[in-house]
Amino acid sequence: MAVETHYVVVRKGEKKMTFASKKEADSYDKMLDLAEAFTDWLLQSGMQMDETQAENLGLYLAEQKEAVQHILRTSKLPDPDAIAATDKAEAGEAGSKKIRAVKAA
Repeated sequence: MAVETHYVVVRKGEKKMTFASKKEADSYDKMLDLAEAFTDWLLQSGMQMDETQAENLGLYLAEQKEAVQHILRTSKLPDPDAIAATDKAEAGEAGSKKIRAVKAA
C-alpha cells in the first residue's frame, strides 16, 4: 500500500486545488490572495463592472503578476520571448519535481 500526501488549497470552505507539494500549494494560495486584493481594488474603483468581471480581471492580473510588475517598473510591455522562456523554465522545474495540480470539485 502506498501513502501519498496531498496539499489542498481551501477558500471560504471550498476546495480550490490539490497539489503534491507544499511549495506549489502555498504559491497558489498567495496568487489567490493577490487576486482577491485586485478584485477588491477594482470593485472600489467606481468603474462600471459587475463582481464577476472584477473577479475575472483580478485573477488574470494575479496570474500575470510578472508581466504586471515589468510594466509597472519599465512602462513597457514585456518581451514575449522572455515570458515564454520564464514559462518554460517554470514548467521544467515543475516537471523535474513531478508536481501535479488537480482541480478540486
